Amino acid sequence: MEREKRPPSRKPKKPGQFKNNAMNDDEKNILMKQKLKEERSKVREPLLPRQTKKPPGDIELASTKIQAWWRGTLVRRTLLHAALRALIIQCWWRQVLARLQAKRRRAALELCTRQLWAAVRLQSWVRMWRVRRRYCRLLNAVRIIQVYWRWRSCHTRGFFHGSYELTTSQLSLELDIFLGSQICRITDCIPFPIKN
Repeated sequence: MEREKRPPSRKPKKPGQFKNNAMNDDEKNILMKQKLKEERSKVREPLLPRQTKKPPGDIELASTKIQAWWRGTLVRRTLLHAALRALIIQCWWRQVLARLQAKRRRAALELCTRQLWAAVRLQSWVRMWRVRRRYCRLLNAVRIIQVYWRWRSCHTRGFFHGSYELTTSQLSLELDIFLGSQICRITDCIPFPIKN
């Protein structure tokens, strides 16, 4: 390689020398390529020597077991805490849902009670109106019957008509009895006994 790095000589070239130099350059290039391939094909050795692993001893095995146990304990503890937190959140959410459901049920019951009370009240008003209307009709019919009955009684049997006057010492009465076309008039004064 040192030869290749040297600068080419500046000697005047002879006419036959040019061919040899061209061949030499081709050969040199081929040799260079072969050397590069060989270097690339070689396995590069690591800079640091490889450390061979020794079989673990009893202390290392025991420490590995303890570390594995401790890691497992930590994982189990973490999972337990996560499960407990999830359980607490679930219980709280169930309580919230139960309260909402109870509130909705209470509102539905109150609405149903109000509607039932309103229906009963309306029914009672309708019944009262119907009974009152029937009572008024009956009362009107009774009055009509009484008017006609009294008119008939007056004309067939007669009736009484009277007035009175009360004073401190006596009672004055005046009665008129109508019997058909006849009239009987009674007038009387009743004295009170006065105690001394």
